[in-house]
Amino acid sequence: MTHASPAERYLDASETILGRVREQLPLIHEAADLFSKTILSGQMVHVFGSGHSRIMVEEMWPRYGSFPGWNPIVELSLTFHNLVVGANGQRQAMFLENVSGFASRILRNFDLKHGDSSLIISSSGCNVVPVEMAEEFQRRGVKVVAIISTTHSEQSTSRHREGKKLQHFADITLDTGAPVGDAMVKIDGLETPVAPGSTVGGCLLINTIKAEVADRLTKAGQPPKVLTAGAVVGAERATELFEAAYDEHARRIARYYANLGN
Repeated sequence: MTHASPAERYLDASETILGRVREQLPLIHEAADLFSKTILSGQMVHVFGSGHSRIMVEEMWPRYGSFPGWNPIVELSLTFHNLVVGANGQRQAMFLENVSGFASRILRNFDLKHGDSSLIISSSGCNVVPVEMAEEFQRRGVKVVAIISTTHSEQSTSRHREGKKLQHFADITLDTGAPVGDAMVKIDGLETPVAPGSTVGGCLLINTIKAEVADRLTKAGQPPKVLTAGAVVGAERATELFEAAYDEHARRIARYYANLGN
């Protein structure tokens, strides 16, 4: 019997995650319907993640193969990882992630609109800021789609004042398929597993949604301006798309600042 290498075991676990995402296609279509309606109306889907969930925010927009309509909300104090210790270190970021009231201060910067929608990513669904972000969106009438790791969330303890988790404030909840603790590979002689899986599932969910939304926008007669590499469309066309996409983003986001405080 061949003993699979750690790399092979990670790939096997990732195939399981792919299957879990595929099982959720009806919910993915539902989320895409919601987001498409928002974008077609000229408004924005607000995308938020703290900690390493920031990866999924930036996977949605802006990057090649992406298009305007998404408002990436990334708070540096919650997501600035590379210094690790010292000023701007992880201890502070993880502390701030559980400070009640922080989410409402972030959203104070945006004049949210009726018809907006949101996507919030949190593997555990238990830290205060993403949970309160969803709570605040719902309070303001903004629909919420959540991406969590369901089995991990179910076995984790919420730090929300009422013990609620992100999924309790979500209209649609999607599961990355990652296991409890996120890490997927056990190593002989090592106490705890390594190699997390939530990013695999999260990126699959983000891009399936993105593809479905692009299809809906195009069929509705509003094909999106997709950031595209020069190797695909030529340097001149790539530059045109780049400028047009960012101009559209600027026009969309300007509406969320124009009447703040009124």
